[in-house]
Amino acid sequence: MLRWGILSGAKIAREQMIPAILKAEGCRLQAIASRDRDRAEGLAAHFGAREAFGSYEALLEDREVDAVYVPLPTSQHLEWALRAVKAGKHVLVEKPLALKADDIQPLIEARDAAGVQVAEAFMVRYHPQWEQVRRWIAEGRIGRLRHVQGAFAYHNVDPANMRNQIELGGGALPDIGVYPVVTTRLATGAEAVSARARIERDETFGTDIFADCDVDFGAFHLSFYVSTQMAARQTMAFHGTEGFIEVDGAFNAGSYRQAAVHCHDQSHGHTETLRFGAADQYRLQAEAFARAVAGSGETLFSLEDSVKNQRVLDALYASAETGAAQPV
Repeated sequence: MLRWGILSGAKIAREQMIPAILKAEGCRLQAIASRDRDRAEGLAAHFGAREAFGSYEALLEDREVDAVYVPLPTSQHLEWALRAVKAGKHVLVEKPLALKADDIQPLIEARDAAGVQVAEAFMVRYHPQWEQVRRWIAEGRIGRLRHVQGAFAYHNVDPANMRNQIELGGGALPDIGVYPVVTTRLATGAEAVSARARIERDETFGTDIFADCDVDFGAFHLSFYVSTQMAARQTMAFHGTEGFIEVDGAFNAGSYRQAAVHCHDQSHGHTETLRFGAADQYRLQAEAFARAVAGSGETLFSLEDSVKNQRVLDALYASAETGAAQPV
């Protein structure tokens, strides 16, 4: 039984990850920490955690906690992931893990020295809809893949929200630009060669609120846009020579739209649709993490994968500055 500690009562922890841990096989909610002791105690009582701490440091010192989930603001992810690893804890840290790919190397070294599991919390990695997309592409159901197209947008202009605070790592690319990139990599097994982007920033917040991106994967291109100030939309499509695949509820499956994948096989003139309404990607993520810690050989989203994903984001930002495509 993997005993989880939660660093902070962040919204994603309250609404997604803690409920997932409570439902997950092989997992137990052990402790919740907040810089506000009363808040920690309230959350612990609400969710049935066995311990509440008024500081993150106190939770890391607790020998009854095996693994730590880090849903803090982006700018604090690496710091507290490192501190948790050095305390001997396994760590699941929210995305984006870092704001620069090179900043992840010290965490890799700390992970190897401590002999613990550390993973970036890309919950989409564990959703069966993406395994189905990968299988269809590998089977040649759409012929040769030529182009991937995606979009992820929501509207949030709250100045108190961390997504609109540049000093906390806010912005469209760090928050949601990671998803079209990671799902393309997961579905195809390919790695990016170069990237280009046009970025617009909010005059008040300073954060990127729109990014129009093109990523060259060699054999195909990924084009996508993300925005924090547009109407909500999530979509991914994989277009080949003989058909195409569309993904509903591509990233927030269930809360945005029910998960479903559609394979339009034009060479045979039919469409196959598979639905995954019962799948909870957060629960699946927690269970996979617990199995990996138990030594099952479960494959998680590795820190090395995190480096590859972040290098694409780094190249997109660099391209926006130079006006030219940048190598990944």
